[in-house]
Amino acid sequence: MTATTATLKDTTAIVGIGQTPFARQLPASEKTLACHAILAALDDAGLSPAQVDALASYTMETTDEVEVAKAIGAGDVTFFSRVGYGGGGSCATVAHLAAAITTGQATVGVAWRSRKRGSGPRPWRDTRAQLPTPGQWTRPYGLLRPVDEIALLARRYMHEYGATRDHFFDIALACRNRANQNPAAVMYERPLTREMYMTSRWISEPLCLFDNCLETDGALACVVVAAERARDCRTTPVYVHSAAQGLPAQHHGMVNYWTEDPLSGPSWTAARQLWKSADFGPEDVHVAQIYDAFTPLIPLSLEGYGFCGRGEGAAFSEGGALELGGRLPLNTGGGGLSEAYVHGFNLINEGVRQLRGTSTAQVPGATTCLVTAGEGVPTSALLLRS
Repeated sequence: MTATTATLKDTTAIVGIGQTPFARQLPASEKTLACHAILAALDDAGLSPAQVDALASYTMETTDEVEVAKAIGAGDVTFFSRVGYGGGGSCATVAHLAAAITTGQATVGVAWRSRKRGSGPRPWRDTRAQLPTPGQWTRPYGLLRPVDEIALLARRYMHEYGATRDHFFDIALACRNRANQNPAAVMYERPLTREMYMTSRWISEPLCLFDNCLETDGALACVVVAAERARDCRTTPVYVHSAAQGLPAQHHGMVNYWTEDPLSGPSWTAARQLWKSADFGPEDVHVAQIYDAFTPLIPLSLEGYGFCGRGEGAAFSEGGALELGGRLPLNTGGGGLSEAYVHGFNLINEGVRQLRGTSTAQVPGATTCLVTAGEGVPTSALLLRS
């Protein structure tokens, strides 16, 4: 008997998306926000909470599967998982549900992220907590926050490949321009100019205020079912064509400086797996939602996922390449830089809107979309198609 390799290719689809408003401060609890987003996603799909039998979220999520299942009125849950590494886990939540449904462990899966980062505390300010092992090699030396760690990578990237602050501005501007079109975005109708960018305060040099994601309260969710069932749901299905996670050898979170090449991060590992089982390549991606906690993550990801050569990611942004009508329209809802920062889950929902044709910054005729999770940490990615 000849063995066959099972894949997740187009076996499942996202059929519902939901979200709460985004703001610097929302009064509701993270649990309440999560339930609102999940119920909105189920309503979008035309499914009842009682049909939910699979749950997936992040290890950093403060909400609890038991409490969420009770609160929404879920049925018997036969699969549940959590994915680590903050923003690196966003796409993997959908991948876990797709795998569970494809292998018959569940039928209706919900993934979510609820976060009160705008009004909540910063985790690195808790001096009572013992530092995790990676932090013991960074924080005593002044790399206190994620932005400090990415600033280190950014400076090396600028030194090795000639990237400039103008390139980082191109990225920040593309995201802000799309947020200006999106009424749900925190930065809706709040334009960004080059002068504003260049004269803004440093957060961790060479990264200024506008190189950093927003601090946001809010929640998002999506619903995943088998492809056959998706055709009977209320909305146009968006198929999970390929999915991958990536943890490279000898990785050290964010700074990655145990490796010979710190600028070859987790995206390179995830990309090899992602494209291996796909029917199309980077040149066939119509729109991308690339994790943008900090602007330098975009060129690193563009290179890792194969849109350009090594060291060419910054120059890729020139000439409006990331704008609507450019080579690769990017983060069309505004992304973490200008829509909301909820550990990247808004990128998943915006990818779905693009392939439904309902985005506020619609790419005409888009049928393929790459969504990525956080570069710099163990990561994940999705290829979506209509």
